[in-house]
Amino acid sequence: MAAEMTRHEDRLVLMTADTVGGVWSHALELAGGLGQRGVRVALATMGQPLTALQRRQVARLPTVTVHESEYRLEWMATPWDDVRRAGQWLLRLEASLRPDVVHLNQFAFGALPFTAPTLLVAHSCVMSWWRAVHGTAPPAAWDRYRQAVIAGLAGATRVGAPTQAMLASLTNNYAYAGRGVVLPNARSGDAYAPGTKEPLILSAGRLWDAAKNLAALEAVAPSLPWPVVVAGATAQPTGGVRQTRSVRALGELCPEGLAAEYARASIYALPARYEPFGQTPLEAALSGCALVLGDLPSLREIWGGAALYVPPDDTDALRACLMRLIDDPALRRRCAAKALARAQRFTPERMVKAYLAAYDGIVAPRVPAPARAATIGLQPETVCAS
Repeated sequence: MAAEMTRHEDRLVLMTADTVGGVWSHALELAGGLGQRGVRVALATMGQPLTALQRRQVARLPTVTVHESEYRLEWMATPWDDVRRAGQWLLRLEASLRPDVVHLNQFAFGALPFTAPTLLVAHSCVMSWWRAVHGTAPPAAWDRYRQAVIAGLAGATRVGAPTQAMLASLTNNYAYAGRGVVLPNARSGDAYAPGTKEPLILSAGRLWDAAKNLAALEAVAPSLPWPVVVAGATAQPTGGVRQTRSVRALGELCPEGLAAEYARASIYALPARYEPFGQTPLEAALSGCALVLGDLPSLREIWGGAALYVPPDDTDALRACLMRLIDDPALRRRCAAKALARAQRFTPERMVKAYLAAYDGIVAPRVPAPARAATIGLQPETVCAS
């Protein structure tokens, strides 16, 4: 550990993070772990203003500084003027901070002419989301997004993703032919622990996102002897609210409140249509829940035989799977134990080690990028003049 601290001491990473999704908690977990290795993180936020809770979370991390913005994200409606301005802002930040690595958690910025090497991490994407949710290719309205992703992938020094399945989707949807690296997410076991289990089924996440497939749980909830409780945001960042039915909605909980719900739930159900990694199943497993998940390559990659799987469109299979666990306490305990053992592999220490290795692989050849126009529409000379 001492040798590793010395090697990475005083390294600075400029990391982007959006404030409206799971990337936020991932970025905080990673930034905190990097700080314990002597790596400072400048966190460039966008999407929405930080909430009071998010400000408190960052304040607990002494090696993290925040540079806040409200630029719209590339997957939001009519984002491209904001994406261009966000690119200018990031280039100015890099020129001022002089980081060793630029860690991008969005695609489009990979096309920018940063001086430092870039690691672009693909947490999810609209093309693969759309196919999973709608069963068709995205409409032509998403062509500009697709071209921005292609350019970002091509411009990044290195590309990573939390699962091999997500890396494969980059090839399938954007013809990406580079060598990617799998960088699994993690959650600290210190924040989650099994409690006294109750006859309760829990689900959590962005409930407005059709990929979470709340509709399947709503369809089966009335016929189950146990209540189904859901926690998470129902208001979409782009407008509108997803109304719930047949389940008990807890709203968006603070991390400690959600941890308490995990602790008392016996079963965690996420019949997702799309989930490139899945933070909430990891948190639930660390809390001693048996897992019922959508039968997706990414979730099987993470959980193997430590979860039960159902086709997302088969509500009969979902009901039967949940009833099997409800009726068989011994099976429920075995499934929970397997999930806990599997979850304990995805430690923050393992995640930080993987990211440090990815940084080490690109940080040495630090040569200025050639002058070129960024494909998202930002000319280098424009930045110099601003």
